[in-house]
Amino acid sequence: MRQIESEPIVSVGLMNAVETVSFELQGDFADASGVRFNAGSYQAVTACGRVEVVDAGGRRFSAGAEIKLSPMEPTASFLVHDVIIGIDFHWQQKQDQQFQGALRLRLGADKRLTVINEVMVEAYLTSVISSEMSALADAELLKAHAVISRSWLLAQLPLWKKPRVKSEPKIEIVNGEKHLIRWYDQESHTDFAVCADDHCQRYQGITKATSPMVFDVIRATFGQVLTFNEELCDARFSKSCGGMTESFDAAWANEKFPYLAVAYDGETLPVEFALPLTEETNAEKWIRHPPPAFCNTTDAKVLGKILPDFDRATRDFYRWRITLAQEELQELLRRKLGIDFGAIHKLEPVERAASGRLVKLRIAGERETLVIGKELEIRRALSPSHLYSSAFVIETSGNDSKAPEQFTLIGAGWGHGVGLCQIGAALMAERGYAFEPILAHYYHGSQLQALYQNSV
Repeated sequence: MRQIESEPIVSVGLMNAVETVSFELQGDFADASGVRFNAGSYQAVTACGRVEVVDAGGRRFSAGAEIKLSPMEPTASFLVHDVIIGIDFHWQQKQDQQFQGALRLRLGADKRLTVINEVMVEAYLTSVISSEMSALADAELLKAHAVISRSWLLAQLPLWKKPRVKSEPKIEIVNGEKHLIRWYDQESHTDFAVCADDHCQRYQGITKATSPMVFDVIRATFGQVLTFNEELCDARFSKSCGGMTESFDAAWANEKFPYLAVAYDGETLPVEFALPLTEETNAEKWIRHPPPAFCNTTDAKVLGKILPDFDRATRDFYRWRITLAQEELQELLRRKLGIDFGAIHKLEPVERAASGRLVKLRIAGERETLVIGKELEIRRALSPSHLYSSAFVIETSGNDSKAPEQFTLIGAGWGHGVGLCQIGAALMAERGYAFEPILAHYYHGSQLQALYQNSV
């Protein structure tokens, strides 16, 4: 893969479809026509199909469909109030976040505001590796994360982005049975390259880059990416693979990438576990009897060192259990799928991928029966936010043999399981693995390569 001449700029969507946004300029900025915006508090609103910015004194600056405020000195930054993080997940919350680079306020097709940060890639990465993991984590883990976050990000930019098969959110008849099979990727982002939340990579501005080591890590890996056959790797990652990583096609389009292959997250697979986990009996034993693996840890000291504060409430990521009452499950499915199944008779595995994750699940009710997939659709349908993963087995209880009173899901892992397992990689670093072997463990056959150099 040829080098590029300089570090790219990336556009990051911070907020989307908002009525107003309050922000503070910490330093002086200017718009494209040279109008100066002094340090202070501002609010952006829409008026008559235009973006307007109002300062603390009530003075209005009117633009067209977009206004871009660029810093007039390198140290200038801006603070955006009430940015929502963890959208639709169980840790969803609002934060005030500080950013470097340019601020774009854009009028969307819905006539509401989109808030975008234009920032240099390496500055973006100082935030990502401090937001996805703790800024106090082991340096080798942060180096590995810097490389994969850079690789994934650049793979979304026009110069390297490959066409993807889009998901069609419609019910189809397969062998006389209704199927709803869909996945969620980056196709919804049209005004910016990537979003700032878990849908892409967590990016929470310079607020999170609290450790000098983060900046050392970025300098040490500056411009380095993973490649496979001279092409940039789409380096996906998740929180915990549950002991077995997953392939790309289990979560997204029916494409296979050799470097995103299924593999045991350890050194040697225990002999008591049989493969493949696509077979129900093998998957059930794997889930019910947790094997040793890099990501199999409950060490509070280690987890406290590597996980951001809002992730630390989760302790049962490797193996977990939830119970849904019959009425609760019916209501969830009505709300998430828009279907009234009536009494739910059965949740039935139809197809598992090679990590044991369900990619097709049959929901059989008294009024409707539907097969849903892929993994994220299953996770969304069976939880107010998202299940930790779709690698689960199902137990039922109650006196009604047709419509159980309760459904208990016993599961493994946190996330889609594709690519790097963040907690597994963290434990590898804790055990003394350098970042290169960590990358080789999760991205099979990939090569480490410098795509651009530091010009400073």
